[in-house]
Amino acid sequence: MEDYPKTLTEFETRFSTEQDCRDYLFQVRWPNGFICSHCGSKKAWTVGEVLFHCANCDYRVSVIAGTIFQDTHKSLTLWFRAIWWMTGQKNGASALGLKRMLGLGSYRTAWAWLHKLRRAMVRPGREKLSEEVEVDETYYGGEKPGKRGRGAEGKVLIIIAVEDKGVGVGRIRLKQVPDASADSLNPFIQENIEPGSTIHTDAWRGYNQLTRLGYKHNVTNQRSSVGENPLPLVHQIASLLKRWFLGTHQGAISHEQLDYYLDEYTFRFNRRTSKHRGKLFYRLLQNATQIEPTTFDKIVKHTRGQKPKRYNI
Repeated sequence: MEDYPKTLTEFETRFSTEQDCRDYLFQVRWPNGFICSHCGSKKAWTVGEVLFHCANCDYRVSVIAGTIFQDTHKSLTLWFRAIWWMTGQKNGASALGLKRMLGLGSYRTAWAWLHKLRRAMVRPGREKLSEEVEVDETYYGGEKPGKRGRGAEGKVLIIIAVEDKGVGVGRIRLKQVPDASADSLNPFIQENIEPGSTIHTDAWRGYNQLTRLGYKHNVTNQRSSVGENPLPLVHQIASLLKRWFLGTHQGAISHEQLDYYLDEYTFRFNRRTSKHRGKLFYRLLQNATQIEPTTFDKIVKHTRGQKPKRYNI
């Protein structure tokens, strides 16, 4: 049974101490009781306030080990506030806003926290899109002279998949791809769309292999549909995504970190109808216990202009 605070007052009451946060994290990580990550045993005893000692293999683990909170120098109460604040922002969160809200001493710490949380927004083993799905690409990047559209110079290509529910938009998937070739498009489609689904695309040759891959392929030639929008849902998501880039992040997103911002947008969009923001808090915390920890050095490794340094995050 999902258990989460529904209001800020409930949140502040439930998570006022470090022990409150550890107990809740235990419940989220091991809803059916402790399971040793080394041997799978369900028997353990506590050592001190934070460690669990496996009765079978003697392995010791804390509730934050193997999660995004591993090796953190900050309290879980602070991390919980960060997650609540981030999921509560309708249009996304900025590092400067998080720094001010939590009173963090460093902008880089706030920036690193947000990127750690973005990496937790994709749940391992999530369900694929199914039934009717529109697929197309858009580009991200500043205006530069030269070639336009597919293959445009100085821009990044983003592939978009959107479920068509007949009366509206279903779930979405987004990813940065190196180009619009079949070698780039097909792996995304196979990873994110159930075989047997009907995929609607334009007549771009990069989608020519979809039938062979086990999909029903509905092709619309844009030249023969003048005045119509053959892929309205994809184009709607592309427009909203670019507006989010400019509105929340002022377009200041490096290509190296773009996929994690796409994950954040996907996480938010697919949960846009949730009645309580607390459910987003619960989902993100749940995901945070299922992914491997990421160091600051790894986050900035491929970011232009960044040199790896050590910070107490």
